[in-house]
Amino acid sequence: MKHIIAFAGSNSTTSINKQLATYASGLVERAKAEVLDLNDFDVPLFSTDLEKSMGGQPENAHKLFNKIKEADGMVISLAEHNGAYASVFKNLFDWISRIEAKTFLGKPMLLMATSPGARGGKSVLTIAEDRFPRHEADIVGVFSLPQFGNNFSDGKITNKELNDQLLVEVDKFQNAI
Repeated sequence: MKHIIAFAGSNSTTSINKQLATYASGLVERAKAEVLDLNDFDVPLFSTDLEKSMGGQPENAHKLFNKIKEADGMVISLAEHNGAYASVFKNLFDWISRIEAKTFLGKPMLLMATSPGARGGKSVLTIAEDRFPRHEADIVGVFSLPQFGNNFSDGKITNKELNDQLLVEVDKFQNAI
């Protein structure tokens, strides 16, 4: 059985992106999904001066990187703050990329975002679709869920058309792991 990790690029305890990542990872057949919480990987604000004074990267950055190394694939749903990554994700990404520039190790990735608005995090997806392959992400599926409050309830997508779109992307991911 394959092992996948799923997480939101958010540290909100009520993260809508974590809810989406949890739902999507549960749709992957023949795989055990481990849902991570970025709050469990707290790291200081990245700086090269701090990295030098610490003699490397913090333990929690290594812990998250090890989760990536051990997984057969990743389901990531990015929160969008002012059109870009949430700072908690960007900070962890900066630390981990110092451990290994090829941060995602060529692993298949289902990349998603959601937001309360009509664009569903499309700005952060555009940034990630450009940036992540440079860190060896194999993005095999992309999904955006607009208007989270209107389209997601009781742990699932309630809009059939949008859910069908997600199922197509999940199938691509499942076939890649």
